Amino acid sequence: METFLRRIALFHTVLAFSLSFSGYVFVRVESLGINYGQIGNNLPSPENVLGLLQSLKLTKARIYDTNPQILTAFANSSIELIVTIENEKLGDLIDPQQALQWVNIHIRPYFPATRITGIAVGNEVFTGDDTTLMSNLVKAMVNIHTALNQLGLAQYIQVSTPSSLAVLAVSYPPSAGIFRRELAGIMPEFLQFLASTKAPFWINAYPYFAYKDDPSGVALDYVLFNPNSGMVDPYTKLHYDNMLYAQVDAALFAIARMGFRGLEVRVSETGWPSRGDSNEFGATLENAAIYNKNLLRRQLGNEGTPMRPNMRLEVYLFALFNENLKPGPTSERNYGLFQPDESMTYNVGLTALSAASTSSASISLTSSATQEAKVGYQSLVYWMFVYLLAIELLVRRPF
Repeated sequence: METFLRRIALFHTVLAFSLSFSGYVFVRVESLGINYGQIGNNLPSPENVLGLLQSLKLTKARIYDTNPQILTAFANSSIELIVTIENEKLGDLIDPQQALQWVNIHIRPYFPATRITGIAVGNEVFTGDDTTLMSNLVKAMVNIHTALNQLGLAQYIQVSTPSSLAVLAVSYPPSAGIFRRELAGIMPEFLQFLASTKAPFWINAYPYFAYKDDPSGVALDYVLFNPNSGMVDPYTKLHYDNMLYAQVDAALFAIARMGFRGLEVRVSETGWPSRGDSNEFGATLENAAIYNKNLLRRQLGNEGTPMRPNMRLEVYLFALFNENLKPGPTSERNYGLFQPDESMTYNVGLTALSAASTSSASISLTSSATQEAKVGYQSLVYWMFVYLLAIELLVRRPF
């Protein structure tokens, strides 16, 4: 019996070692974050949101302000947080003292307990109509970075600004990517700031909009990450099987044309609405589930784009919740993976962790394949145990 017990112990040691390196059990997707918007009057408390994010095994989130309740609730958690300076505040921040005061009020009291890793200075400023706001942007970014540096925080917190894909005049094919002509004056200054501070270029990229605007000319499978023949860039000969990667590479080419080849492009927003108005083609529950499920599968593999296949693409999914007070068409209020009561808007093919008795559903970034692998390992444990027991019985009582 002692020999049998030693065999069992050895088996479990080897099994535990293999499980720890399998990548199938406790999966964290380091290249995936989520946008946590708050334009609603029925959203859960920040404390509940933190619990939801932790159940999702997400470690990155982005908010659209510096809500002190969120910053306090997220303290001493594993969530890396990007905060946002609202567009209307940029005019004040062209004054270095105002920028220093802003950092002292909105960042310093919470850091490092709250893991603030980025500050988005405005949102989609380059594609707005406010030229004054645009001219203030880089100066405000420089002042915020300088303030962080004065307080010893610049090495921990990156400063950038998310841009709409409309910042590009051309995005197809990707190698033709180029910035809009009217940005020629400010873009070099902006890119130089990113290069000097080693900050990423953030892009809000939505293949949904391309399909909505031209449903007969854009292949649905191509924008949904479904299997398809894709397209080959005629100049680089790179093959693209989805539009999001093509959009990111178009931004990379536009940046390279300005002389800044080393910058990293990250997707600060992407998603798909589950509902829309009659003229919002493709805004359906089924398409939203497919897009986000396929995107999450890509992120589980830490993929890069065809132009940079060995550099994982960091993506922030839009959004965590449906937000009932957002203005605009119906789609704007229906991007959430979750309803405000924390129930899933749709199942993106990931496994629910909450028990059947709980009222709210949460999902894990452990894929369905991962769950099947868990079951397989459990079955392996059982049958290996039976096998070893049978061997022991045969040794002790041979025929």
